[in-house]
Amino acid sequence: MKYLHTVLIGLILAFSSFSIQAAELRAGDMLKIKFPGESAFHKQFQLDHEGKVLLPEVGRIELAGLTTNEARQLLISKLGTVYKDLSKFDLILQERHLSVMVLGYVKKPGPVVLPPNANVQLAINRAGGLAQGAQLDKLQIRRKSGVTVFDYKHYLDSGEPRSLPALEPMDEIFVPASPLIGNVQVEFDARTLTASGDAGREGEAIKVFGEVHRPGTFAFKNRGTVVDMIMRAGGVTRYAGIEQIRIIHNGEPFPFNMREYLDTGDPALMPQIRQGDVIFVPQASDQVQSGSRTVYVMGEVFKPGALEMKDNTSFYDLLATAGGPTRFAETRMIRILRADGAVNGFDLQAYMDGDRSQAVPVINPGDAILVPEKTDMNEKSWLKVHPNRAIRIIGAVNRPGRYEWSDEMTLLDIIAHAGGPIAQADTSHLQILTAAPGGMRQSISFDLKRFLDEGGDIRTVPRVRAGDTILMPELPKDPNDNRSQWVRQSSDRSIYIFGAVGAPGRYAFNSDLNFLDILSAAQGPTAKADLANVRITHRDRKPSEVTHLNLHTYFQTGDERLIPPVLNEDVIFIPEQGRAWLEKPKETVIRVLGAVARPGRYTFDNEMTVLDLLAEAGGPLNSALQDRIMIVNRVDGEAHSRLFDLVDFAKTGDFSQLPVIRAGDTLYVPGKEQSSWYRFVSTLQESITIFSFARLVGF
Repeated sequence: MKYLHTVLIGLILAFSSFSIQAAELRAGDMLKIKFPGESAFHKQFQLDHEGKVLLPEVGRIELAGLTTNEARQLLISKLGTVYKDLSKFDLILQERHLSVMVLGYVKKPGPVVLPPNANVQLAINRAGGLAQGAQLDKLQIRRKSGVTVFDYKHYLDSGEPRSLPALEPMDEIFVPASPLIGNVQVEFDARTLTASGDAGREGEAIKVFGEVHRPGTFAFKNRGTVVDMIMRAGGVTRYAGIEQIRIIHNGEPFPFNMREYLDTGDPALMPQIRQGDVIFVPQASDQVQSGSRTVYVMGEVFKPGALEMKDNTSFYDLLATAGGPTRFAETRMIRILRADGAVNGFDLQAYMDGDRSQAVPVINPGDAILVPEKTDMNEKSWLKVHPNRAIRIIGAVNRPGRYEWSDEMTLLDIIAHAGGPIAQADTSHLQILTAAPGGMRQSISFDLKRFLDEGGDIRTVPRVRAGDTILMPELPKDPNDNRSQWVRQSSDRSIYIFGAVGAPGRYAFNSDLNFLDILSAAQGPTAKADLANVRITHRDRKPSEVTHLNLHTYFQTGDERLIPPVLNEDVIFIPEQGRAWLEKPKETVIRVLGAVARPGRYTFDNEMTVLDLLAEAGGPLNSALQDRIMIVNRVDGEAHSRLFDLVDFAKTGDFSQLPVIRAGDTLYVPGKEQSSWYRFVSTLQESITIFSFARLVGF
């Protein structure tokens, strides 16, 4: 039974594979070509929207409508003109796809590739979705047999998939634009749309205009009232004469007093509206006077123009009626142009922030309110920013220049406005050039880095004002080019490093750096550096002091206490190995003499032993008498000597046998040539050699 089940599954799979291969090729199908030895064919090929495939050397070939076998023979005949051996060429239909074209009011019109059973919704989704303003009830599918029009909105309302026509390869789906917008692309949201575009049908829409915020044509809905239509138009303006609204039906006007209706709530006062009616909201007759009550609002407001005002109309009333300032408005520099020629300024932003040092201007008929355009933050032209409200920032910031200033801003605000410091900025020594009493200028230094790292009282940040200049110093860009940068770096903010380092010179220094930071900036010690004799000169002390540092010990122990503190103007010197012996005080060295690899003078500290010294000197030679090593020192002015048996120590490993040595001692390793026994053995060897040679030659 199990065997029969396996056979059935195999037959089903074989039949499916056969049916796929026997089917006609269509646009969107994915093909696999087997052509051994030709790497250009080692990939998938897809039929484009026209049913053609692009192949190397032969170009585009139409395969739509052919079976797999027919397509294989066609390709062999085409490729046979370029390639010789096509005996192993094969064509396989790997995947079936559906290729259609989506055009019209979609976000990404063009060809799309879909699964075999995909519908119209998936095709529109692959094209980026519907664009705003699309007419959903009259979508089209165009194919060779004709054009099919269907209601896509009905599908969205009902969710019924049978309401969508089936797709075929090479179909074109066309999404038309709503007649409400014609052929103009607009941006709007669904709240302002009329019902699926039917507002454009002649005689079925309601027109609302006059003193409303969004006049236009709106779709009529059953049981809709005049108030409903006015609300859809954005409501009335403050100058609307709601007592004199007109409803025009079949060419005959009917009055409507909306104020009386709102005061009483009497439904009998509400007139009936029908399809095709016109609703007109006039201006209030008592507010439209002659030009003597006119005020002009100009500049960066949404609805600039001439406005009529009453006796109690305020500055805010006029600005609000004009739509308010736009996003480009410079609300700090509003100007009131009086009818008598005077000009008054008003900082609306400061007033809104709580600054009551200035009063809201009183507007009179004939005045003009000018809301200027905001200055671009990247604009450096001095013509656009008055000197009495400008501040300069120069040096190592991303956007140096002149910027508009206000009293509410701080030093941190203007630095942020300039894009912040660059990577090479020396934020520890920020300079502020500000006005001083008597017309003089004074320079103020501020450690911005410490303030940002550690925080603190915001009141410690220096106050800046219009007319000041902020300088952000710059650190040397390249330690290797430090010599060319020294002029830009003050000596009292620098530290010096000389000797056996990769890049000696003068480097910027602050309180956050230490000895190792400066050593790293100078590319570290060279291979010839004598790390045991580093010297640091402290110039800030009176008199100057010199600190000795053994970096070897630090690297062996990791004891941070060995690293001395360094300050500005200090000098670090790292000598080279093998310098003249006079440079080393005799109190700090030990002499190693005799049969060693590198006899000489070696720096010594109290943690070293006789084994360390022998290792520094390269170890004893093969000719050394390792059991007769001699240590010579001076105690109370008298010379003393001791013997050390290195051979015996190597056998026992008893560290108690190691002699105590001090700086100033001499370590002597004698050679075998200094031994009497060696001399006797050498003579004996020579005699034996002569005797052997005589026997060899026959004496």
